[in-house]
Amino acid sequence: MKLTSTSFADNGPIPGEFAFAVIDPVNHVALSSNRNPQLAWSDVPAGTQSFVLICHDPDVPSRGDDVNQEGREVPASLPRVDFFHWLLLDIPASVREIAAGSHSEGVTPRGKSGPAAPHGMAHGVNDYTGWFAGDGEMGGDYHGYDGPCPPWNDTLLHHYVFTLYALDIPVLPKARVMDGQAVRRAIAGHVLAEAHITGTYTLNPKLS
Repeated sequence: MKLTSTSFADNGPIPGEFAFAVIDPVNHVALSSNRNPQLAWSDVPAGTQSFVLICHDPDVPSRGDDVNQEGREVPASLPRVDFFHWLLLDIPASVREIAAGSHSEGVTPRGKSGPAAPHGMAHGVNDYTGWFAGDGEMGGDYHGYDGPCPPWNDTLLHHYVFTLYALDIPVLPKARVMDGQAVRRAIAGHVLAEAHITGTYTLNPKLS
C-alpha cells in the first residue's frame, strides 16, 4: 500500500497552512489556517473493509519545564513522547483520497465537535485535549485534525507521521474515549497493511 500527498513531500516541510500555528516575529507564534492536508492511497490489499488514519508527532518533549519559556531552550537530547494530531476512523473501503481542508479549516477554540465525521467516518480525540485541559478559553475535547504547533524554543525539528492502516473489519470497536492509545489497541490484530508519509515542522526561527 502506498500513501502520498500533494500538500507536502515525504520527509519534507509541512506548509504553514496545514499547521495549528506559524512563526510570529513579535509573539513567537500566531494561529494558522489549520487545514488538514491532502492524502491519497493506492495498492490496497484484498479483503480491506475499512481504513484508519493516525497522525502523530514522536518528538514532543517528555517534560515541559523549558517549553515556550523566554531565555530558555528545549534541548534536543530530552527524551521524547508521542502526541496525536489526528485519528480518523471507519474510513470506507471504497475511499482512496482525503481532500485538503475537508476535515479542518481553522483553529476551533475548545475543539471541533465529534466523534461523527463526514461520510460516515468517525474522529477520535487528539492530544490538544490534554494540552489545553484547564484553559478557560481553549479547554475542551479536540476531535479530528489539529496541526503542528511544536514549542517555539525547541532545538529539535519535529516529524509528523501520517499512517494509514487497511483493516479487515468495517467498523472499529469504540472505547469510551478514543484517544491515540485506544485506537492503537483497537486496530491490533486487524491490520492487513499500512503505509506512511512524514512531514517536518518547526516554530523555532533558528531551525526554519
